[in-house]
Amino acid sequence: MKARLIAVGERAPAWVAQGFAEYQKRLSHWLPMELVEVEPGGRGKGRDTARAMADEGARVLAALPKQAHVVALDGRGTLHSSEQLAVRLEHWRGRGRDLAFLIGGPEGHAPEVLQRADERWSLGPLTLPHMLVRLVLAEQVYRAAALLANHPYHRA
Repeated sequence: MKARLIAVGERAPAWVAQGFAEYQKRLSHWLPMELVEVEPGGRGKGRDTARAMADEGARVLAALPKQAHVVALDGRGTLHSSEQLAVRLEHWRGRGRDLAFLIGGPEGHAPEVLQRADERWSLGPLTLPHMLVRLVLAEQVYRAAALLANHPYHRA
């Protein structure tokens, strides 16, 4: 099983890219994770936000691996503790399908993306910068995999 993180936005700050790369490396033998950056839709004065979201959504959907189990990061999604996320990861592994985690643009996901998602996951009620969400997601997936492997990383 492999995972793909499809994120709207390009050129993460160096500290985000380095942090993500560290967890990507740590995850490599438990759950290889690929990052796919999707160009954001055009925004600004006189631009249509709905059009920007639709454009992003089309690019996100095009980047999905076939038959992947799709998890959209969404503030209205299900909250998971680290232990609960480990149970979800075990469930996903049992299904034998690749995973796709989706991070939307500034306004969130296009309706078509949310319709395609098999489930929605919320990192909590805080509003986080989308680039930081990449790093938090990678760390939490690593933590869940470490829990399943009885690795001492998680000490709660």
